[in-house]
Amino acid sequence: MMNVLHKKDIKKLMTKHNGPCVSVFMPTHRGGAESQQDQIRFKNLFREAEQTLLKTGFRSQHVKGFLEPAQKLLKDTSFWQQQIDGLSVFLCQDMFRYFRFPYRFKELVVVTDRFHTKPLLPLLSGEGQFYVLSLSQNQVSLLQGSRYSIVEVDLEGVPESLADVLRYDDREKQLQFHTGTPGGMGKRSPMFHGHGAGADDAKDNILRYFRQIDKGLNKMLKDEQAPLVLAGVEYLFPIYSEANTYPYIVKKGIAGNPERLSPEDLHEVAWTIVQPYFKKAEKNAVAKYKKFVGTGKTSSDVRKIVSAAYHGRVESLFVAVGVQSWGTFDSSQDIVQLHQEAELADADLLDFAAIQTFLQGGSVFVLEPDQVPDEALLAAVFRY
Repeated sequence: MMNVLHKKDIKKLMTKHNGPCVSVFMPTHRGGAESQQDQIRFKNLFREAEQTLLKTGFRSQHVKGFLEPAQKLLKDTSFWQQQIDGLSVFLCQDMFRYFRFPYRFKELVVVTDRFHTKPLLPLLSGEGQFYVLSLSQNQVSLLQGSRYSIVEVDLEGVPESLADVLRYDDREKQLQFHTGTPGGMGKRSPMFHGHGAGADDAKDNILRYFRQIDKGLNKMLKDEQAPLVLAGVEYLFPIYSEANTYPYIVKKGIAGNPERLSPEDLHEVAWTIVQPYFKKAEKNAVAKYKKFVGTGKTSSDVRKIVSAAYHGRVESLFVAVGVQSWGTFDSSQDIVQLHQEAELADADLLDFAAIQTFLQGGSVFVLEPDQVPDEALLAAVFRY
């Protein structure tokens, strides 16, 4: 299973760390002989990072110690047998983190004073991260999907089944015991009044079950904006809607017994449901950009956008995938400097603007370069 990447994780990565910061992205495979290819790819990418570090003046012995966590991971056979579609690794003096995703990254190594996180944006924005909550009275599971694949994630703090709720809820599991004296026999016969005797009781049990699921789910998806699709028999949908507090649940669900559907089947149906959701949001944002061109509420100037993103002024951001714009941003003086080539103290300013927009509640659309408005690397609609 896989852990969900939260906004708090992005904030942690964006925090200033003791440089240099090594960011590595690579495609991976789901077990089999191809996992050995992944190990070789990982080794080559970190060899590239090593060469970059040496060129910036670090001594060989220092570099060897710095990269030791990655070398340990390289030798962990079980780790490579548990991959899915993409792997990101972040390494600096005070942090070593990695994340597995249902998304195939292109190979990329970046070594600067900040972590490079832009390749994660398609999974956090309008490109297509979504969740499927598979519901039945016997089990519950959460899957995280992208346009390309889907994978089950760890669902913590959630009962595994309706039976678990009834078993461990002290108040509800207590049966009422009454006695009577039928037939004048002088013996008292026990009568148990449990739950499930009628439709109302059954619904109440399921509703309580779903409220516990919703409670655990909201802890996991706090600050998320990804759509959530329900999968289950149809009569459960209105009951879960009554319990639900997650604001991005999709009205249309996947009807049927989810226990009979594979993750691939769920992915195929779920994507047809959520794709129009993503396309509509992108289309509306582009239309708004075009409407406000020339009014001061839009820009394709990297300098203006970086500053606006940092100060929380960006409502919608369009960023080109697969390209970088290197430079620095001095927040104390609000000054942006652009460089032709990356220097050690630089950040990818497209990445910086995108993450700042995301963290402050703006919408980020990661597009092919020729699809960004005004044929720019970066374009934005401002809140004010």
